[in-house]
Amino acid sequence: MSFTYNRTVYFQDTDAAGVVYFANVLGICHEAYEESLAASGINRKDFFTNPSVAFPIIHANVDFFRPMFCGDNLVVSLIPQQLSINKFEITYEIIIANVVVAKAITRHVCIDVSSRTKQELSSEILHWLETNRRDAEDAERRKLRDIL
Repeated sequence: MSFTYNRTVYFQDTDAAGVVYFANVLGICHEAYEESLAASGINRKDFFTNPSVAFPIIHANVDFFRPMFCGDNLVVSLIPQQLSINKFEITYEIIIANVVVAKAITRHVCIDVSSRTKQELSSEILHWLETNRRDAEDAERRKLRDIL
């Protein structure tokens, strides 16, 4: 199944209108990404402070379908997918009470930190991608069986 992350919307996440500020949605998605890394056994401190390799976001977008308010309980579902030897993308669905309220995408590239040039994805991120791909495919098959 796709990785899921549960998160409550806090007052600090909202804007003057009382809804989640648009940029904070990407922050919440990034929290889900970090939790999925940890769930697969990746040490976050080592991963994000690695002096030789980094995975900067090169593209991001969010589509909003309904507002999110302080106190809402979010379920963030994410599915990462390898795009090339040095890129991957994560698709997120943000759900409240079984209703998709937003969808987001972040695209990442693997770089050598010192030269800032692209390099092949590391073995740990390839393992993370493969594990999540298999889990998502299994969940989709289960869903289809339930429908039939």
